[in-house]
Amino acid sequence: MTALLEVDRASTYYGQFRALSDVALDVQEGETVAVVGANGAGKSTLLRTITGLLRPASGTVRFEGRDIADVPAYQRVSLGIAMVPEGRKLFPSLSVEENLLLGGYRARPGPWNLARVYELFPLLAGRRKQRSVTLSGGEQQAVAIGRALMCNPRLLLLDEVSLGLAPVLVRQLYGALPEVQAGGTTILLVEQDVRQAMAVADRVYCLLEGRCVLQGPAADLTFEQVRQAYFGGER
Repeated sequence: MTALLEVDRASTYYGQFRALSDVALDVQEGETVAVVGANGAGKSTLLRTITGLLRPASGTVRFEGRDIADVPAYQRVSLGIAMVPEGRKLFPSLSVEENLLLGGYRARPGPWNLARVYELFPLLAGRRKQRSVTLSGGEQQAVAIGRALMCNPRLLLLDEVSLGLAPVLVRQLYGALPEVQAGGTTILLVEQDVRQAMAVADRVYCLLEGRCVLQGPAADLTFEQVRQAYFGGER
């Protein structure tokens, strides 16, 4: 069966610096796949390569079996790929609702709309007219996830959802992911928190210095195996 997403031996550079080195990854429809690794491992570069913000120097990215190398980033949204970027990147002068509506500008047909997002994150309903810059970090992250869902993606990319947030807020945000998945959205997340990633993922990839050094079903990998790969204990 053709994977929803296939990254085949992708290498991506920043100038002369090779940030990804022959990375191969696949995501089957309906899965939650986690990519873990320390700062500088290449996780965000991988997501930017998938979304078209960066172009691989070699290798391919296929979506539903189609090579999308020549598809610009904004058109990949229409194909069904949406990303929640590291740092959230909300429009600070706009309200919660205005940020969400912008996410639906190139929306595909599907179940996600304002009402559904407010149902997923009830706290946002009471903040809908509030400027996003005035929200807490966890509330801003909920807006960023809701904004991505507004385009009704088939594949949702999550970049460091837990970064800088209190554990209770991280649990709340990750607790919403099963409902997102139940609505027909496949999830690829990158995360530094290995335990959190392994708790929600069907499969895990570990990157180290731009290379994939470990992969497998989350249920078959121990925390110690992933920890060693994360810090370079397995080559």
